[in-house]
Amino acid sequence: MTTLQWDDQLHLDLPQLDTIHREFVDLLAQTEQTPDGELLALWQDIITHTEEHFGLEDRWMLAAGFAPENCHMHQHKAVLDVLHEGAKRAQAGDLPLLRSIVPELASWFINHAKTMDAALVYHLQSTGFDIDAPLPAAAATGAQATAPAASACGCS
Repeated sequence: MTTLQWDDQLHLDLPQLDTIHREFVDLLAQTEQTPDGELLALWQDIITHTEEHFGLEDRWMLAAGFAPENCHMHQHKAVLDVLHEGAKRAQAGDLPLLRSIVPELASWFINHAKTMDAALVYHLQSTGFDIDAPLPAAAATGAQATAPAASACGCS
């Protein structure tokens, strides 16, 4: 049995985000069947996917006024730091570390999706934010939000 499987409890009713989340869950599940010789390459794929995933959410938050200093973005940074440190340690031969991170990452993801991402989706939907519209240059670069910011954790 895999550490994490996609189920309806992870569905947030935002198709673009649900697709990205399902891909993330699938990548984590792949780590359990991936031989040691291929694990670091898969980990790099997880890092790339996660950077793109978090980058998109961060740009939405900035453009929609979902507090640029909020704890959601700080969690993204902390997780990316762990992923990068895991890759660094695996390159030095510590592949068991990567395997030990996966269940912790899966547990974190479930909580993050059900709380932080659910709050983001609520904010985007309640403000009528168009996720398909081109993002303003400021949001694309991580500069000032283009809408009034919500509170520190994105809750109104």
